[in-house]
Amino acid sequence: MHKIYFPEDKLPLSRLIPMGMQHVVAMFGATVLAPVLMGFNPQTAIFFSGIGTLVFIAITRAKVPSYLGSSFAFIGPVIAVTGGLAENIPYALSGIAGAAVLYAIAGAATIKYGPKWIDRFMPPVVTGAVVALIGLNLSSSAVSNFFNSDFSLVTRDDALRLLVAVTTFAVAASVSIYLKGFMRLLPILSGVVAGYALSLALGIIDLASLSAIRNAAWLGLPPFMAPLFSLKAILVIAPVFVVLVAENKGHIEAISGYMKRDLNPHLGRAYLGDAAASFLSAMGGGTPQTTYAENMGVMAITRVFSVYNFIAAACIAVLLGLCPKFGAVIQSIPNPVLGGVTVILYGLIAIMGIKIWLDAGVDFSSHKNLIIAGSSIIISTGLGVKGFTAGGINIAGIAFGTVLAVVMNLVLSFGREDKAEEKQDRAEHLDKK
Repeated sequence: MHKIYFPEDKLPLSRLIPMGMQHVVAMFGATVLAPVLMGFNPQTAIFFSGIGTLVFIAITRAKVPSYLGSSFAFIGPVIAVTGGLAENIPYALSGIAGAAVLYAIAGAATIKYGPKWIDRFMPPVVTGAVVALIGLNLSSSAVSNFFNSDFSLVTRDDALRLLVAVTTFAVAASVSIYLKGFMRLLPILSGVVAGYALSLALGIIDLASLSAIRNAAWLGLPPFMAPLFSLKAILVIAPVFVVLVAENKGHIEAISGYMKRDLNPHLGRAYLGDAAASFLSAMGGGTPQTTYAENMGVMAITRVFSVYNFIAAACIAVLLGLCPKFGAVIQSIPNPVLGGVTVILYGLIAIMGIKIWLDAGVDFSSHKNLIIAGSSIIISTGLGVKGFTAGGINIAGIAFGTVLAVVMNLVLSFGREDKAEEKQDRAEHLDKK
């Protein structure tokens, strides 16, 4: 097992830049996809993801290693407000700002009273389920990129796509397992470079993407936009902050487990940093921010938790926001290449959720815990990335599964009978051992 790099550890610049690039590659697909689905500008989202990450690191006093990117939990409510019309985006921005304010209040309360009040609503059985369902919910996206949307192998193009995906996966896995030294810390970046090179050789990268790279400007400010107040937008979008509270708590616990260092004392500042990043992004026309599980996957596989990596990644993201040409290169990465690395990353995220349960000693002889974890994960995974639509509002699978886990925990924990039954089940389980 190779060395763990803790948040305060510094890497030399020659290693810091490629490590930062690796985190940018890991977050880029989702950070670009979310604004596209919401009708926001991807260049602006990338720019504010970098700014937001720097704000987060400053507020958490460089104690919590995380990268902030576009949140998928807001897609449904934002579309419900905008109706898919660009002219309505400023109203949605006010709703995002409202969510950030509520999120900041939760952060301030956690700083003052400690994280125990959050534990009542989100014990390890809930946070573990939330982290696991994030990875499993995204699995369909990873697999469809790995093969194709039809999950078929019929044409020559299908075979070439699969070859690229397998090569990307094999290179990333081999670098992580077999190489030593610094290269072992760059499995995702190595896999992407190998897959991209093979895609170029096989002609898989479409001409439109190559043309976009040639035509993109080297320098250019992202388009900014100010919010416009809308009470309706605030009422629809602001409640989504609950999902961010659960996600962030799950991420903190997962990182703590892998790093063998308790980060829960910094949970309040993590909430506050995420909220400040989202508010700042909303003020400029960017997407709401959340700590990214994809980058947690990179940390888990490399065992490098240095916040300086994320400072480097954030600076690179800001430059990407100011350099459309480099952004065009990243956007040209073919789906099979993304599939090859996301199969690894999303799998690690799902396993992180299980690790939270193991580290906390969650008792799965308890019927309550089985129902909370099992039901939320199965429903969320079944819904997938597309989620479902109710009353014209699309609800993402991750958001629905998170809320379901929190609500079921509150409902099933109510009353003495449930608590007595859980204690009895636990006692019976220990007797059997």
